[in-house]
Amino acid sequence: MIPTTARPGDFVEVHLTRQIYVGTLLESSEKGIVLLKLESGYNIGLQKKDVLEIKVLKKYSEKKTEVDMKKEGKKPNIAMIITGGTIAARLNPRKGGVDWLDTPESLFKFYPEIFEKVNVLKVEIPFMKASEDMDFKDWQKIAKTAEKLLNDENIKGIIITHGTDFLHYTSAALSFFLKDLNKPVVLTYSQRSIDRASSDADLNLQCSALVAISDIAEVMLVGHATSNDDFCYAMPGTKVRKLHTSKRDAFKVVNSKPFAKIFPDRIDKVSEYNVRNKNKVKLDSAFEEKVALVKIYPGQEPEILDYYLKKKYKGIVLEMAGLGHIPTKRARLGWTKKLKEVQDKGLIVCATAQTIFGRLDPLVYSNGRELLETGIIYLEDMLSETALVKLGWILGHKEWAKDKNKVKELMLKNFSRELNDRLE
Repeated sequence: MIPTTARPGDFVEVHLTRQIYVGTLLESSEKGIVLLKLESGYNIGLQKKDVLEIKVLKKYSEKKTEVDMKKEGKKPNIAMIITGGTIAARLNPRKGGVDWLDTPESLFKFYPEIFEKVNVLKVEIPFMKASEDMDFKDWQKIAKTAEKLLNDENIKGIIITHGTDFLHYTSAALSFFLKDLNKPVVLTYSQRSIDRASSDADLNLQCSALVAISDIAEVMLVGHATSNDDFCYAMPGTKVRKLHTSKRDAFKVVNSKPFAKIFPDRIDKVSEYNVRNKNKVKLDSAFEEKVALVKIYPGQEPEILDYYLKKKYKGIVLEMAGLGHIPTKRARLGWTKKLKEVQDKGLIVCATAQTIFGRLDPLVYSNGRELLETGIIYLEDMLSETALVKLGWILGHKEWAKDKNKVKELMLKNFSRELNDRLE
């Protein structure tokens, strides 16, 4: 037994025979292991049998702070929808991991700067999930909550906190689900948790508050424009993608431009956007879940499409190479015959570019023209993630889904800036 009064969360010295480690003692689920978070931020595990003593330098005490939730009449009112993600998580010193900020008070305690610009009149928490655990039903819940808040005359705009990994799917879904948008819908996030000095959460929320009371009536992401804490971008919800695993400016606009640069004290317009208006927002969240996104790779067998037919999928987005190419010239792996076959059986097949930037053009090369003749819907410069969401949304409307020509017409119709006629 190690002689100690230390408890998880305490700041301690762990004495071994020839070395002393200093850090925060963590809970350990493994018997015989002492788990320690070093001052560098890294965790290490030490064998209990090698530990001579654990000396407490500072006892852990959870600080209780009062949150002033009072509203100031001179400030504009906004609403927040909290769904989870790093921006809604805090360090648990006992675990060495994070817990959800699952109440308005706990969120505001860490982000008091948001009160400098706005009153947060309402807070809705439809669920608390990491974005990788969401699906279309969660997008529908967020959209339904947003519709109610946007049609409240006392609210100037809404902020939605969200995890980063699949955020651009949600932003695309809201762009289609919320018809006749009248106010700003701002999705924001953080790449780094609030216990880290390099967290991007504070600036992202400050800029989001400014955008939420602006005249930009769009669904958009607001987040760091650079790796510095200088300004954010307001980015179109259908033309944005996460392009880095950990950088603070991970999200970039693709094949388009940001709506604006957002500084903590001002907004500089960059491109055109819809402005605040008196519309009544209508919810249109029909969705067909039997849609899929498939990336083409060298040597891939076209019989993969049979799987989706067997599973009764209604539509598929193929992420193609080049200007819109997949194998056509090899007898065993040529896709032309199989594509005709599955489309004749009712499967809708769309195409996007795996290059991300640029536009598809199947007319440049003969294999592209051959594929086009099978009936594939080439989606120009639309992002793959946006295409998947849009296809599910369109096929969710049964009156549209029964007519392939109608589906094609609507997939190539611009509902929310998902297509850009001119790429610079």
